[in-house]
Amino acid sequence: MSVDERPRRRCLGTASASSPGPDRRVLEAPTLERERVLWSSGHHLVAGLDEVGRGALAGPVVAAACVLPDHLDGIAGVLDSKALTPSQRTRLADEIRRRCVAWSVAAASRREVDRLNVRAASALAMRRALAALPDWDHALYDGLPLRELDPQRSTSVVHGDSLSLSIACASILAKVTRDALMTRLAARHPEYGWQRNVGYGTDEHLAALRAHGPTAFHRTTFAPVRTLVAPERATEK
Repeated sequence: MSVDERPRRRCLGTASASSPGPDRRVLEAPTLERERVLWSSGHHLVAGLDEVGRGALAGPVVAAACVLPDHLDGIAGVLDSKALTPSQRTRLADEIRRRCVAWSVAAASRREVDRLNVRAASALAMRRALAALPDWDHALYDGLPLRELDPQRSTSVVHGDSLSLSIACASILAKVTRDALMTRLAARHPEYGWQRNVGYGTDEHLAALRAHGPTAFHRTTFAPVRTLVAPERATEK
């Protein structure tokens, strides 16, 4: 099942493209409309599900699942994670973890991305995040339908990270986790600037790839890595 219905509630926030660095614009605030439909039908443990890192040249895909209480009215300030600054995401992640019923984070490694393809690896990370929850009745996940997720227990929501509050919360938890991981990896490979670009193909990152070659954390099946440097140079450092 797939849903792409945009509520009309709007608020002022920040937005960005796939690479880091939000800019100012008016955004729709995610709502609990879809969660309330499921809650009223007896699905009290609705898991929002989202992943981050699909377009990055390095690092894993990270997925998070977040179950909000069925009496919740909302969480002020929550938007799609890409629309928030790092400090906003960190603050909201703490609040989300305090107020949710349960949450989990899981990943698919760089090697799994290269072996399976990034779509399948994203689905794998999502399945792992759901499996890590203590319990859940139904999942709402961002994007187009995934055959790897049970259609009887899940619903895809196109642009779900800007429409569904539980999906938006999951996107924040996944983004904060992955950014922290890439910042730790940046200490091992400072030349790529991962603490700033978190593995995406910025000019800085591409220049470092040309100068130094890929690391073991680079996705060798992705064209910018594959075409810039021969995959056999991607050795453990």
